Amino acid sequence: MQKFPTEFGSDYQANKDELARIAIVPSKMFRNKIAGYITKIKSRAEAESETEAVVAQTTE
Repeated sequence: MQKFPTEFGSDYQANKDELARIAIVPSKMFRNKIAGYITKIKSRAEAESETEAVVAQTTE
């Protein structure tokens, strides 16, 4: 994720496909676990930024 921060998002299937394109992962199960982890991190980051935006609007 550090090398390709814009390549991943909160969509699991897209992350799985992108991971298969840019990395050599030895097994399907391992690739799916990595894609799930990336999806979880990106989803949390998006939710956090949305929460911060709502809080910023309500405090103005």
